[in-house]
Amino acid sequence: MSTGTYDSGRGHEAGREGDRGLRARRIRRRALLGGAAAAAAGFTLAGCGDGGDADGGAIPKEREKGQRIQLSFWSWVPGIDKPVDLWNSEHPDVRVEVEKVSAVDGRQYAKMHAAVRAGNPPDLAQIEFPVVPGFLLDNALMDLSALGAARSKDRFVGWQWQQSVFGKGVYAIPQASGPMGLFLRQDLFDRWGIQLPQTWDAYEEAAEAVRRQGAWIETFAPANGNRFAGLAWQAGAKWYAAQGDTWTVHIDDEPTRKVADYWESLVRRKLVKTVPDRQNAWYKDIQTGAIPAWIGASWGDALLAGNAPGTKGKWRAAPLPQWQAGGNAQANWGGSTTAVFAGAAYPKDALDFAVWLNSDPRSIALLIKGGYGFPSAKEGYATTDLDVHRDFFGGQAYSRVFADAGAHVDTSWQWGPGVDTLYQRLGDAFTEALDSGGTFRSVLKTVQGQTVSDLRGKGLKVESGG
Repeated sequence: MSTGTYDSGRGHEAGREGDRGLRARRIRRRALLGGAAAAAAGFTLAGCGDGGDADGGAIPKEREKGQRIQLSFWSWVPGIDKPVDLWNSEHPDVRVEVEKVSAVDGRQYAKMHAAVRAGNPPDLAQIEFPVVPGFLLDNALMDLSALGAARSKDRFVGWQWQQSVFGKGVYAIPQASGPMGLFLRQDLFDRWGIQLPQTWDAYEEAAEAVRRQGAWIETFAPANGNRFAGLAWQAGAKWYAAQGDTWTVHIDDEPTRKVADYWESLVRRKLVKTVPDRQNAWYKDIQTGAIPAWIGASWGDALLAGNAPGTKGKWRAAPLPQWQAGGNAQANWGGSTTAVFAGAAYPKDALDFAVWLNSDPRSIALLIKGGYGFPSAKEGYATTDLDVHRDFFGGQAYSRVFADAGAHVDTSWQWGPGVDTLYQRLGDAFTEALDSGGTFRSVLKTVQGQTVSDLRGKGLKVESGG
């Protein structure tokens, strides 16, 4: 190969999985189906896997010394180009090319799944914690354990590392989490004499007070299943579990009903809007004060600062309201990994990049500046480093709110396969309920049944929680 030419590895490698690739596909799927990898298939015992060498086939051949290659990387993270540029400047033989993908309504995952089906996925991609099992079920991800991924385990927060561990396999490197909190316009709350709501009862009272001022405290965005899941998580819900080779799905559980009833009451009493969040109408309401609060995640600081610059200095961050006074139940919205797709011609180099991207202090600093969330790395930054938009929050050291929330997230929450479809189901059902006057409890019952059917259709053994 001539100097200056990069080899993507896609040409002569395409379609040549052979026996090793077939074996690896079977193992990846078995990690979710049960059988020999049964409990590791579920998240309950995923933490028992040591992430050591798996029986996923021989280690792929590494590139030759001095060979120059190019890796494709799909991501929607703001500012991701900066750390990639740094990597490329220091690793001229392993160049990473970023392709930005849309994260609106799951479009990035639809594109990724389509690429997998067509046989031309990227080498690496940004994949959120909840959808890792779905890609694993489709045999889309590389098992990184045979490449030595476990050697990097101690660099990352334990529960976040385990989000991509199934049995002895490691299928992605954690990047960031999204501990949740309450963003609010402190100036308006002060003007209207509304106290910071520390419980959900107090939040309802605050919603009534805000409405008397002609505004709405929030929006219940019907298509935002991700946030609804976080609120259910905080309330103590357990949507997925695995025992042996059987999944149990329980979206229609009592904690989730409590959350659904609560928000239905706010909606029916017109104390909240129902416009989609993070879209134009919502941004206008945020800018004008028509919506003076938002239940969001740590990465929301950049979103608010970037879309409502005229409200600089007026916002504050606070912990989530609690169901029990004095409680400290927290939850997570989002959380991402950097995954290597099956079939990547140079997976060892891809793994090296993924680990570097998410643990090197210089990369973390650039990612923080771009506003990517709360780092999964244990070291390489201080919480105060995350206060990138401190002036926007009136000088508040607001990231401490999210650091405390992240330390109290219930790490027993489990994700299962098909979450991206689950979110679509929730969005459709909530939208229909709003249009037709149906109950939010009926939404849970409907989506519960749909999810069980979806997973059975994928060949999984599934029970409906009762």
